[in-house]
Amino acid sequence: MPSTDSIARLLISCPDRPGIVAAVSSFLYSHAVNITTLDQYSTDPEGGTFLSRLEFHTPHMDVSGPALEKAFAETVAARFDMRWHISYAARVKRTAILVSRLDHCLLELLWLWRRGKLPTDIALVASNHDELRPVVEGFGIPFHHVPVAPGPEGRARAEARLLELTEGVDLVVLARYMQILSGAFVAHFPLRIINIHHSFLPAFVGANPYQKAYDKGVKLIGATAHYVIEELDAGPIIEQDVARVTHRHDIGALKDLGRDLERQILARAVRWHLEDRILLNGNKTVIFD
Repeated sequence: MPSTDSIARLLISCPDRPGIVAAVSSFLYSHAVNITTLDQYSTDPEGGTFLSRLEFHTPHMDVSGPALEKAFAETVAARFDMRWHISYAARVKRTAILVSRLDHCLLELLWLWRRGKLPTDIALVASNHDELRPVVEGFGIPFHHVPVAPGPEGRARAEARLLELTEGVDLVVLARYMQILSGAFVAHFPLRIINIHHSFLPAFVGANPYQKAYDKGVKLIGATAHYVIEELDAGPIIEQDVARVTHRHDIGALKDLGRDLERQILARAVRWHLEDRILLNGNKTVIFD
């Protein structure tokens, strides 16, 4: 099996028209790379958007990465009016995790990372509370306590410190971080902040969704992983799942079921992002799994 250091991934989004796959595959073949995975989707073959993910191996590539990208931009991407990106598995993405007091989502990510199932370098964990420090440091990961004082000035100071800590980070994960981030903070990480919301969005946005679901008497509860935008809980949805409940479930049982969903859904969404499996089509995501 080829080394993961030789894996590269190409993501493409462009107006659909004949010849796209042929042009891309011919270009890569001409530079001695081997395409091992090719996924594609068209919103409408007549005037829609073409989206694709290719994974290829580069040990015999006849040019450097930057030279390949320059040639692709000039000979293929410009011809088809593409939005595109090439990433290399050898360049491991750096992730920062923000958390408050609940540890279930955090621990899921840390365990997967320790077992080599989450392809990232976890640069740090930051929290507005200090309780989880021993857990995080037990994994050998730096922990930073960044308290959030009441009021706009307190939030601004906290976010300024978080921006210092996350300088150079590729992805920020909100693993039940119970603070609303400002638009200014979010703007530093466009579509690079993933949140887990303890509800099946768009139902029960905001705080206390389990209580809202219980009061409504729902028969299904869920959780949603989504990209963060300035509007609360309105970013593109990456992954969701549900569990069935009955009248016998009190609010505590709903939370227990929901937290199992939360940790699994967030972990899947984070892994898909790290493996470059997510493409945006407007406010919707296309996931090539």
